[in-house]
Amino acid sequence: MIITSQILLWIAVVVLAVLVAALARQVGILHERIAPAGALTLHQQVNVGDIPTEMAVTSLDGQQLTVGGKRNGRSQLLFFTSPECPVCKSLLPVFKSSVHAERSWLDAVLVSDGDEPAQRRMIMEHGLAGQPFVLSEALGRAFGVAKLPYAVLIDGEGKVASLGLVNTREHLESLFEAKEHGVASLQEFLKRREGEV
Repeated sequence: MIITSQILLWIAVVVLAVLVAALARQVGILHERIAPAGALTLHQQVNVGDIPTEMAVTSLDGQQLTVGGKRNGRSQLLFFTSPECPVCKSLLPVFKSSVHAERSWLDAVLVSDGDEPAQRRMIMEHGLAGQPFVLSEALGRAFGVAKLPYAVLIDGEGKVASLGLVNTREHLESLFEAKEHGVASLQEFLKRREGEV
């Protein structure tokens, strides 16, 4: 009887050790997933109507780009993403179709930071070749990106037209609608309409 209880106790200890090791591994994986986004979690306030400082950047394919500034009437969309962000990955097809639909007035740039090989894998996996993709921690800081996916729409005059966290197709498209109506957000547009009634 005592031998049986000792054997069962040792089996429980071994099972517990395996579970603790598995939990430690999962915590390590979670830590790796959030690490690249950590560089973009600096809190600076950028508001609609602000004119961000122009920044010269180089895309992963070597193309020289300017973020911000007057753009001959064309707007610029900055879409902040990460290979470790599942919501970002689910929005990439939406991003591609929206950019294609709005190409007559919109230039889009994907922005991330962190491990370049991981970014290149994401480009290949999601068919983003040909789409400007910039690795820049400085851009994330300049626009106060705290969570992903995040988007900033800069109008043709170089002013921030709309910005915010974009978790769905509707959130992304609301940036375009807000710009079209000349408001910071669709919520502001609805408040204005309520005030007119």
